[in-house]
This record gives sequence, C-alpha cells and structure tokens, in this order.
Amino acid sequence: MPDAPFPEDLPAAILAGGLGTRLRGCLNNLPKPLAPIHGLPFLAYLLWQLHDAGCTRAILCTGHRGDLVEATFGRRFGNVVLDYSREQTPLGTAGALRHAFPAVRADHVLVMNGDTFCHIPLQTFIQRALARPGTESLAVVPAGETASYGRILLDDAGLVRSFDEKPAAGESPGVVNAGIYLLSASLLSGLPANTAVSLEREVLPRTASERKLNGFTFSGPFLDIGVPERLAAADSFLHDLADRVAEIWKPS
Repeated sequence: MPDAPFPEDLPAAILAGGLGTRLRGCLNNLPKPLAPIHGLPFLAYLLWQLHDAGCTRAILCTGHRGDLVEATFGRRFGNVVLDYSREQTPLGTAGALRHAFPAVRADHVLVMNGDTFCHIPLQTFIQRALARPGTESLAVVPAGETASYGRILLDDAGLVRSFDEKPAAGESPGVVNAGIYLLSASLLSGLPANTAVSLEREVLPRTASERKLNGFTFSGPFLDIGVPERLAAADSFLHDLADRVAEIWKPS
C-alpha cells in the first residue's frame, strides 16, 4: 500500500531545548541544535525531513539560547511554517511538550528529538500509528550495541514491553529509540504544567506499563549527536543530504 500523504492538520514538534552539556567544548556556546554540519545547523536537517515529508507546521521547543535558534530560522523553512515555544527554566522533554501544548491545536503531534536524525519514511510511521487509536507510538531502529541508548523490548503485537533497559556495554544487539514519536493531545494535556518531566524516563515507561505504547521498527539509519564522538560522525552521516537541505534553506 502506498504511503498516505502527510496529514494536513498534523503539526510537528522538535525538542530543541537541551543544554548540550557534553558538547560544550565542541560548540563554543552554540545550542546543540545549531551544531554546524557541512555549514548548516543540525536542526536544518530535521526541518528538511519534515519539509520533504509534506509537513506544513512545526513547533520548535527551545530553551538554552532559544533566541539564537529563532534568529537563525525565523518563521519558515521551505513549506514548513515555524512556531516557537521557549521554556525559561529547564522542563525536561515531556515538560517542554506540555509547555508547547497550546500551540499544538490538533489531536496528535509528531515529535522529534532535536539531537537525533533517523531517515525513515515519516508518512509510513504516521499511517501505522494512526491505525492504532487509543495508543501512543515511537519509531525504533536496530542497533548492534544498545548499552549507549537503552534497549527496547517489543512483544509479538508490537507493543513496547520494557523501555530504556540498558544492558552491559558491548552486549545485546536489539532495537533502540529512534527519537521520533506520534503522541496524542490527550497525553500532553494530562502532563503537569510548568514541571520538569522526562518523556523517556517517566512518561513513556508508564505508557508502556499500561500497554498503550507501540514500537514500529524501521531500518534507519540513525544518528545521535549527543556526545563529541557521535557529533564528529555527523559530517559523514549527513554528507549525502547536505546539498538537498541547502537547496531548500540558506542561512541569512
């Protein structure tokens, strides 16, 4: 079955507010989403992915140096209109989404981590997730070692059985969180406002324990720039996309 088009009323939210503590020596006080890759901010690759999929509205959840993120991208990236939700104090990943909730104005939101890139067909992921009403969804990808990320175990129905189970270093290949989610407005509205809450450590494990979290497996590839050695690999990883991103957006 061919991919459905990107739902017209579905917004995206990118979690772009992390402090990037482990990268401070590499970025000279730039916020992590603005890490330069082939002369383009890392966040530009995520916005290109949304543009390429047909998304028309994205909310950038910012924090540290959020003014610089907004000055860099303004109000549009290709066909994607940009809104901003800036937290004044760190709220964690789920807290940032709760803070951005008034801007969602839809039944669901596609959420992407601002420090990972996974080149999957977003329309396919959304189509599969929406076919399972009453649940939340995340994309997972195979990894040769899962100690750095946390292994996810799925049951035969594709529901997440356990979340963020970290095996010993160098052991246990499996699937890991790709940093792409389809979450319901009801989940976000039920989170406490103005409170630091982690999506990965609190909200998703609880949802999995209620058997309401789907894991959809894709082949990837997957990149996490959260530590210096992975950031150093980004130039090679994103090399083939740099020209395509630059065709859509050029820094002002």
